[in-house]
Order: sequence, then C-alpha cells, then structure tokens
Amino acid sequence: MSQSVIHRRSLLAGLAAGGAALALPARFASAQSAAPIKLGFQLHRTGIGAAYGRWYERTAQAALKRLNDAGGINGRPVEIHFEDDGTDPKRGSEVVEKLATQAKCDLIFGPLFSHVVIGSAPRAGELKIPYLVCSEGFHVASGALNRWAMQPGISDVRAQCTSVAPFVTQNLGKKVTLIFPDYAFGHDHRDYFSEAVKAQGGEVVGMVAIPPTETSFTRYFPRIPRETEVIYHVMIGPAVLTFVKELGQFYGKRARPEIFGFIDSLEAVDLNSPGLEFLEGTHFWEGHCRNLQADASEHEKAYRAAVGVDDNGASVSDARDVSTYGHMFSVWETLSVIRQGMEAAGYQGPADRQKFVEAVEAMTGWEESADHPQGRKVFNGKTHQVFAEQAISKVEGGKLIRVHKTAIEDSFYPDAVDYTTQSF
Repeated sequence: MSQSVIHRRSLLAGLAAGGAALALPARFASAQSAAPIKLGFQLHRTGIGAAYGRWYERTAQAALKRLNDAGGINGRPVEIHFEDDGTDPKRGSEVVEKLATQAKCDLIFGPLFSHVVIGSAPRAGELKIPYLVCSEGFHVASGALNRWAMQPGISDVRAQCTSVAPFVTQNLGKKVTLIFPDYAFGHDHRDYFSEAVKAQGGEVVGMVAIPPTETSFTRYFPRIPRETEVIYHVMIGPAVLTFVKELGQFYGKRARPEIFGFIDSLEAVDLNSPGLEFLEGTHFWEGHCRNLQADASEHEKAYRAAVGVDDNGASVSDARDVSTYGHMFSVWETLSVIRQGMEAAGYQGPADRQKFVEAVEAMTGWEESADHPQGRKVFNGKTHQVFAEQAISKVEGGKLIRVHKTAIEDSFYPDAVDYTTQSF
C-alpha cells in the first residue's frame, strides 16, 4: 500500500474522531482545507516502458515523502494516484480521463514515452487539466500539444542532440550512422541529430530504424554503411540488453566504428553484464550520471540516498537492480515545480488550474538545489520546455565516467511556438 494512501486513511480517521483542525498533523495545521491535494501519475507500469515506470514510481514515492515531511503544498498534505497506461497511447488517453474525472486529481504528471504523451495530451487539453510530462520528446516545445501540456523537469531530444553533436563530430568522427526506434522519440533523434551533425560539418551516411517492440537485431546491422566512422544508437524497451550484445557480436574482434549511445539503450542494464565488454571506451549521453561522480554535489548525494540508489546506480537493496537514473530525476524535479507553481498560484482547487499553468509559465529557471539535484535549469515559459546541462560519459572499467558537460546555452534552438498566446 502506498504511503499516500496510508496517510490519507490516517487523516480521515482523525477527522472522524474530532474535526479537521485537531486531526491534521502540526505541519499541516495552517492549511485552509483539510483535503489532500491529489496528483495523478500516468505510469508506465507495464508494456515496453515498465523498467522506467518502476523507477519513476519509486522516485515519485521518495519525492512525495520529502514533500509531505516538509509540510506538503500550501499547508495541505499531498497524495499521488498511480494509474498504469501500459505504455500504450490509447490507454494513456483513458488514464488521463480516469485520473481527471474519477480520481478527481488536481493535475496529472509522469508519462515518459513520446507516443503515449502524444496520444494522451489532447484529452488533457479537452479536460483543461495541467499535464506535466517527464518525457524527452520535442512534442511539447514543437507546439504539437496544447497550453495545458508542459515539460519542466527534463530537457528534450532536440536540445540534447544540439548540445552533444559538437563533441561527437570533433572527437569521434564526422560520418555517422543512426540506429533509432521507429516511433516519435526515435524520429526526433533522426531529425535533430542529423540536423546538428550537418551544422558541425559532419554527414549522416546511414539511418537504421527499428520497431520499438523488436526482440532480435542482428539482421539490421548489415545496413550500417562501411564508411561509417561513428555509430549513434538510441534504443528503448525490454530488449535493450539484447540490442547492445548483438551489436558487439556483429563486430566481434573486427575493427568497428566509434560508438556513441544515448543511455536509453542501457537504462536499467548493468554495464558489467556478460557480453558488454566491447563497450569499454565507448561514449554515452546521460541526463543524470548513473555512477556517482567525484565532484557530485551534496544535493545529488542526498537525492541518491532518498531514492535508494547506490554509487553505481543500482538499488541499495539489490545490486542487480539497476535504476533508470538517466531519466528518473525528472519525476523528482517535476514534483518540485508542481509545488512551486501551486504556491505561486495560491492553488486551492481545480478552479485554480489556469492560475497554476500561468504561474509556471512565468518561471525562468532554477539553480541546482535539493529540489533540482540534476543541476541548473533554464525554463522557457513560451514553449513550456526546460533546458539543462548534458553529460557525456565514457565507459571506463565498467563504469560511466563523465568526460564532458555541455553548457545549457549549447542546447538552445529557435522557438517553434508561444503557448502563452493560446487560449485555455
């Protein structure tokens, strides 16, 4: 049973015994209302996003505990209602409906996979409920969604590609073959890394699109052109370990191109798994460094402890249970933004949803802190998109060691939309 549910039951029991003012714990006693603020979490508990979903839920629970221990939001306790969308666009829309109309949530947050976000956001707009995604696709900043959709907790693929491309072309090679999942998230990598490589004087010599539900990959690798100097890969789903192993088997002891991967291809996978030895010396993008780095801040160390992750990025209770550390910080940081937005809006209930969106739109960014352990952020209220530093890590001795950090400004691109001009 989740902490939020237990806490809600204890509150209700207290209310029945003697009234709201006496029943609330001292840290909530000044709230105008005894009712908890309800946050809906659209969770990939099953389907191809299940590994992420499990760690997103764990991160949300840790962030919720911290939030309620500090007094909740506007003096009111907070609870999170988790609902599985199966990592499926159709179910995603149904989950939005359920969280908004049945669970009576004040807002919805949490989804990662782009095709689910794209399939769900229109319903959130119709229901006029804030929809804060913990995703990476360019879908929010592109203007494809609506004013109720925001991405304040993690940078988008276009920004990531723009900022890391100079490192790739200057240090690894200029003739690049892309391997990517054949759906919206992968298409963002295809489009925007290609654009960024060309801007750096490089050339994309090959593109290999793979269905996101594929379980065997060897037949795709002969499509990699011989002139390839760098393989850029980003895969997702439960078969990522198979993908990386088969890529290594394909090249064997032969000379291979340099390899630059997005950590998505190895999220929740132990780098020391048999068959991954060939990754030694290759590079990865990381949104948040899995291995604790030598210069880690106290905020980063405290966050790592709160979510129960050791220095190698695995669960403190099971070293074989590797986290999705490169992405799950977005849940923690999004919940921090929710608190800040509701406080700025003086949020009391659904009637204040528009005020909440406008309050977040007015924000310009955040410094690294306990609320934002991944690092400093710049927020663009017009596009509803946050921008952050990116890490490039190298596999050394079975660990991911950061060798480069991009500046936030490296990731900027021209605005494609101004949501603040749109009606609610």
